Amino acid sequence: MAQAHEARARLCAAHGWDESAVELVPVVASGDKVQDRPLAEIGGKALWTRELDQWLVEGRIDAAVHSMKDVETLRPGAFAIAAILPRADKADRLLGAASIAAIPAGARVGTSAPRRAAQLLHLRPDLTVVGIRGNVATRMAKLEAGEADATFLAAAGLDRLGEDAVGVRLDPEEWLPAPAQAAIGIECRGDDARVRELLGAIDHAESHAEVSAERRLLEGLGGSCHSPIAALSRSAEGSIALTAAIFSPDGTIRIADSASFVAGDQSAPLDLARRLLDQAPPAVAAHFRQAA
Repeated sequence: MAQAHEARARLCAAHGWDESAVELVPVVASGDKVQDRPLAEIGGKALWTRELDQWLVEGRIDAAVHSMKDVETLRPGAFAIAAILPRADKADRLLGAASIAAIPAGARVGTSAPRRAAQLLHLRPDLTVVGIRGNVATRMAKLEAGEADATFLAAAGLDRLGEDAVGVRLDPEEWLPAPAQAAIGIECRGDDARVRELLGAIDHAESHAEVSAERRLLEGLGGSCHSPIAALSRSAEGSIALTAAIFSPDGTIRIADSASFVAGDQSAPLDLARRLLDQAPPAVAAHFRQAA
């Protein structure tokens, strides 16, 4: 809802509308309804979009607001991502310890994200990963209740909720974030030219190019909710520098590479994905290709 409020504020500012011109319609996604199991076990990222897609098709809403890191890579052709808002802080924050190195030996770290789990175990194989899901408040409560000794949250989500003092920011250059992390996307029906034009007024071109590149990387890797993939884009003067890493699920193997290319280049991220898979041991590469 915080993201929806931001989207409405930007639309009203861009078009000179009163706040009442944009109605916010809450939709409880399946991903929010089921919180006791990892997403990969109950349907993957489509759990965040299924209800919204149906409401778009039925015309009950004109546009849907998404956390882009939770949107499946290949979307139905009936929909269009008409706007990406200016991207927020891409970093993760660690709750429960001052740094990854400072987490006590043998501690239980809560996360259901394969990327976070594999990246953590790569650095700290002595730690134990325990499944933990839910929104910001739920995960903080679970940590307080002792279900885990430490956990991770996206800095962008915390900042949007005014929790900017919570946790310790992990340098995204060292602890790579999820592809499309910190990006808010707004989707509409592809054939709705009027809404696409209205949303286009708040599209942030640099952020859109970064997110498109990272999602193209995902497409090339053939990853799923089971796949530990991390990526970081940095934009400058119309170019993008993209660093990516893939891991074995247990974190023992990490393959990283990077590429620089002109924003909008759709082939360079695919080439980067191909190089990562070519460098990976067969067992790791097969884990990704089987997910395609």
